[in-house]
Amino acid sequence: MPRPTRIEYQGAFHHVMNRGRHRRTIFHDTRYFEAFLKTLEEAHQRFDAVIHAYCLMSNHYHLLIETPKANLSQIMKHINGLYTQ
Repeated sequence: MPRPTRIEYQGAFHHVMNRGRHRRTIFHDTRYFEAFLKTLEEAHQRFDAVIHAYCLMSNHYHLLIETPKANLSQIMKHINGLYTQ
């Protein structure tokens, strides 16, 4: 059964967590952390996402994001897609 559609609205705060497949490492060294932070900055500029807090660990990350434009799905698609490439 698919996950229910997320309700998005303006000004919402979201705690987002994403983990590597099978809990594998997704940040192998400093360059990976820096690339991810650059991706967050791009999401902020492109989608007006407000990143209030983040925590990056070797195999997962947490974000506290505010979405003034009700566009969390676009933001996360950008972050995860760009970082994966």
